[in-house]
Amino acid sequence: MDTPVELLLCPPNHFSVSYVINPRMEGNTNRAAHDHAVAQWQNLARALREHATVEIVAPQPGLPDMVFTANAGIVLGRRVILSRILHRERQGEEPHFRQWFAEHGFTVEELTADLPFEGAGDALFQRGGEPWLWAAYGFRTELNAHPVLAERLDVEVVSLRLMDRRFYHLDTCFCPLEDGSVLYFPDALDASSTQLIEQRVP
Repeated sequence: MDTPVELLLCPPNHFSVSYVINPRMEGNTNRAAHDHAVAQWQNLARALREHATVEIVAPQPGLPDMVFTANAGIVLGRRVILSRILHRERQGEEPHFRQWFAEHGFTVEELTADLPFEGAGDALFQRGGEPWLWAAYGFRTELNAHPVLAERLDVEVVSLRLMDRRFYHLDTCFCPLEDGSVLYFPDALDASSTQLIEQRVP
């Protein structure tokens, strides 16, 4: 890869399933195997450090989902557009991510509080050529956020509609690959969205 990869991780010190905001959590409150999760995270971090620079944001008590750092915002160069998280259970993460990015030399931008947008969970750059932004809506991010992202980032946004509540973020069903192809699950999206993908990536 030509550009060095930097990743932001959050240790799972406070990870748990304490509430239900997606189908994966249903029936699993207070059932997380914490020691197992910590071991998995440590193995993942070790593997990632072999290929990337790994930065750490401090975990915070009462914010068990802060480990999902893709939802912190979307980064382009040294700019970040912070997320406006839909569910109140996770909104307390926002100031901690804001502080981390500001302290690490990023230009921090924010959307209005009434415009849900969940960062790289719902917005992923195309790779391997001319960049554009694949952006999802339907569950966590509103379609109205997409033109704002296009203007702020000066990039074309291709909007994809999520249809299956099991796939509530784009990164649960879609992954742009380094060679310009994409890996995705068609049933998570509406027919118009799959047609857009096929037109863009033959």
